[in-house]
Amino acid sequence: MSKQVGFYIDMANCYGCQTCQVACKSEQGTTPAVSWRRVRHFDTDYPATHGTLSMSCNHCDNPECLKNCPTGAYVKLANGIVYQNHDKCIGCRMCVMACPYGAPQYDPEEGKVSKCSYCRERIEAGLQPQCVEACPGGNIIAGDLQELRAKYPGAVELTGMPKAKLTRPSIIINPAKAFKK
Repeated sequence: MSKQVGFYIDMANCYGCQTCQVACKSEQGTTPAVSWRRVRHFDTDYPATHGTLSMSCNHCDNPECLKNCPTGAYVKLANGIVYQNHDKCIGCRMCVMACPYGAPQYDPEEGKVSKCSYCRERIEAGLQPQCVEACPGGNIIAGDLQELRAKYPGAVELTGMPKAKLTRPSIIINPAKAFKK
């Protein structure tokens, strides 16, 4: 089996400060319209389904963005990162429409799409993704997906999320109490 990076997200202890979101934006220099990592708030039936979840690209095992890009701008690297060659992007937004998680972001100023790169350059320098380093609660952990699964229990989907069997996202979520069955 090939290596696959992933994220463990501790929703149960996340208090929604959005530091991960700001750190990602600062590290990547994205425009105001683009947020590669977003903290989503669930308040549909407070307090029954209250919680926050930090999400970015899930670097899926079966990435729909890669399969639906007509220019071949997406590749799956040997470590499992789903990487976009931004120079190949023509801004058609096929990847945006294909991704059930809304990870690829269209930038109307540039007329192109971009997405989380798992901080590839930082990983290659032996560092962690910026969102991981910035989280004050240590609620985002990055690493080898098999090792994360062995160490942390959790789910790959929650009520209201896309079915994991479609893309096989490389995430593990420790749900907030309201989401635990």
